[in-house]
Amino acid sequence: MDWGLAAAALAIGIVVGLTGMGGGALMTPALVLFFGVPPLAAVSSDLITSAVMKPVGSIVHIRRGTVAWRIVLWLVVGSVPAAFSGALIIGAIGPLTGVDAFVKTALGVVLLVAAAGLVLRAYLRMAEDQRVARSMAPPRADGGALAVRALPTVLVGAIGGLMVGLTSVGSGSLIIVALMVLYPALSANRLVGTDLVQAVPLVIAAAAGHLLYGEVDWALVWPLIAGSVPGAFIGAQLSSRVSGGIVRRALAVVLLVAGLKLLGVGNVATLVAALAAVVLGTVGWMYARTRHGLKPTHREELRARRSRAEDV
Repeated sequence: MDWGLAAAALAIGIVVGLTGMGGGALMTPALVLFFGVPPLAAVSSDLITSAVMKPVGSIVHIRRGTVAWRIVLWLVVGSVPAAFSGALIIGAIGPLTGVDAFVKTALGVVLLVAAAGLVLRAYLRMAEDQRVARSMAPPRADGGALAVRALPTVLVGAIGGLMVGLTSVGSGSLIIVALMVLYPALSANRLVGTDLVQAVPLVIAAAAGHLLYGEVDWALVWPLIAGSVPGAFIGAQLSSRVSGGIVRRALAVVLLVAGLKLLGVGNVATLVAALAAVVLGTVGWMYARTRHGLKPTHREELRARRSRAEDV
């Protein structure tokens, strides 16, 4: 067994457990950029690994009842055939133009979209939390009472499923952002539970397609599973002690860098883009917080809350 690969999978699994996202978005580019794995083999092997990992988190949410099943149903209607079709497209493109170059480019584009999606998800959640706090109304807890928008939900599933089938990225970083836009009243725990459960058939369909038309390397799969599964468990245990916001911000920068490198951007330009993202992102986030009535940083907000509590 490749213990270096297992260690990398362990670290990525911890991030997944901490944030609920980042599996394919980190694992596949790590395999391509750091371990020299061909892009198609990286995508195929990561999807098999995800098919093992995804059900673990979803079982917890099913037991807790934090799943909006009608939303899951319409997502699966679109995502399962689209995810399987992603492997068919790769199989058709391979003999024509070189599948690895196609997958590498597609992966780079999707990673950039995923980085933007992380930022958008954080902003939408902050805005929703502040709206609820100002109105003094609890967020809606029963996702089953929501009016399900069938056609848009199917389209989200289809687009997300196709991205997962082509690149292994999207089930935990893109679809969840779309769900936040479509269903802003969906509570945070139900949002995560719904996304995790819908990802199970999606990833299984994509993995099945890659078993038939992809390039699964079982020498990669076993160490990935050996590292990522316990890593996800450890991350879940740490999630109550470590700031998920800090991890997500770091993850967004990592996705930006990986996406640019996969698209062939030079080292200097990538470094400049990463530094600009850190500086402008920090300033922009502080401005966005003040626009919603919060202190510029989370630490200042905690101090202000403690001060108000002491005054009372």
